[in-house]
Amino acid sequence: MTVTTTGGLPDEVYDVAIVGAGVVGTAIARELARHRLRIALLEASDDVGNGTSKANTAILHTGFDATPDTLEARLVRDGYQRLNTYAAEVGIPVERLGALLVAWDAEQLTALPALAGKAVRNGCHQTRILDADAVHAREPRLGPGALGALDVPGESIICPWTTTLAYATQAVRAGVHLHLHCAVRDVTPGEPHRVATTRGVLRTRHLVNAAGLYADEIDRLLGHGDFRVTPRRGQLIVFDKFARGLVNHILLPVPTALGKGVLVAPTVYGNVLLGPTAEDLGDKCATGSSADGLALLREKGARIMPELLDEEITAVYAGLRAATEHGDYQIRAHPAQRYVSVGGIRSTGLTASLAIAAHVAELLTGCGLDPGPARELEPLRMPTLGEAFPRPYQRADLIAADPAYGTVVCHCERVTRGEIRDALNSTVPPGSLGGLQRRTRALGGRCQGFACGAAVRAQFDEHLASGAPFRTPGTPPTKARR
Repeated sequence: MTVTTTGGLPDEVYDVAIVGAGVVGTAIARELARHRLRIALLEASDDVGNGTSKANTAILHTGFDATPDTLEARLVRDGYQRLNTYAAEVGIPVERLGALLVAWDAEQLTALPALAGKAVRNGCHQTRILDADAVHAREPRLGPGALGALDVPGESIICPWTTTLAYATQAVRAGVHLHLHCAVRDVTPGEPHRVATTRGVLRTRHLVNAAGLYADEIDRLLGHGDFRVTPRRGQLIVFDKFARGLVNHILLPVPTALGKGVLVAPTVYGNVLLGPTAEDLGDKCATGSSADGLALLREKGARIMPELLDEEITAVYAGLRAATEHGDYQIRAHPAQRYVSVGGIRSTGLTASLAIAAHVAELLTGCGLDPGPARELEPLRMPTLGEAFPRPYQRADLIAADPAYGTVVCHCERVTRGEIRDALNSTVPPGSLGGLQRRTRALGGRCQGFACGAAVRAQFDEHLASGAPFRTPGTPPTKARR
């Protein structure tokens, strides 16, 4: 198992190098790890899933409203089945709540039959149109004026953090080299390709570009200009767990050309989301929230569910989606260069990730990669972060075997010292407190770390001082700089 964060890169030629360790890049790495290949996964930041993948609406989509006959529609439909199965195997929390696509005016109401027809074309046959009474019976606290809804029973909520981490964990355990703090600066095509990074030069025979917001920039390094990424900011408001009883389904608006619009949805962590906005920007780092964006969300939320705005807010956040000028995924193979570009993967990328990975593996074969026979990956079971599933603090058997699972550190989220310890000692450990939060939920509750921050940081710093994180097997521990 190899995860590196500093120093030069290995002096070897990889079979495949993947740029970007978001949910798509890690899924591709996991898929290729089923074969005995030398694989490198390069990530510019200090953690996997640290860009678009960590800040989305965390919905497992059926693909009912995708544009039929597109690559996105096919991969979302396939990915939905694959990810449902995978989540059950490895312990990724999923709750199948179903969605209501709510019509608030006559124009939206008349659009519902066409959306139902589109769902059928996308292989989603269980949708049905509800009248106003049926909608309010399903959602008693829905705002006044709803005229009807399209019921989509297969829509689910999922933990995006655990999904990306599960892919990365299986990949690393199967031999993939994960190089963090490793931003790509240039690519010299050849046999092999020479990839210049902030940590030195990496050599690889095949290259996969899964760089998300920066996929167009990597594509241009290879001489292509097939798409241009425009960061589309989505701001969201996270309401406290006390709001969870207000909403029973994922509440969706009738979609527009800019996206799926502002929704109200529970999370697997027990909160309620309101958002996202859809703001096309020129800055790929503009993940801050704005007063105008939050005001817009509150205005939309007041119509969808007025009582929600009376609840306390736990946090606000914003994510950037990799929108392009095209209406479909931009996944293209360039066999002469042994290069596959994976661009334009928007909010459905989480759902489609495993299907995208399988598709990319096929494209690499067409680029001359001989993967050899497939093998079964080592079984994996991830820590459960879902509120609807048994957590360590609730399990007497775990606490009896190890009292650390009964020592609660973060009381808002009921996170124990044992869970934090396990995350710090995991295959892909966190490189920051933010990474630790995504692995345990510590610091993510209503107090936002005010009560537990010192204790969590003390445990994190104690672990850093031991020299344990990111240690490649066979190398001695070293004291971290304080």
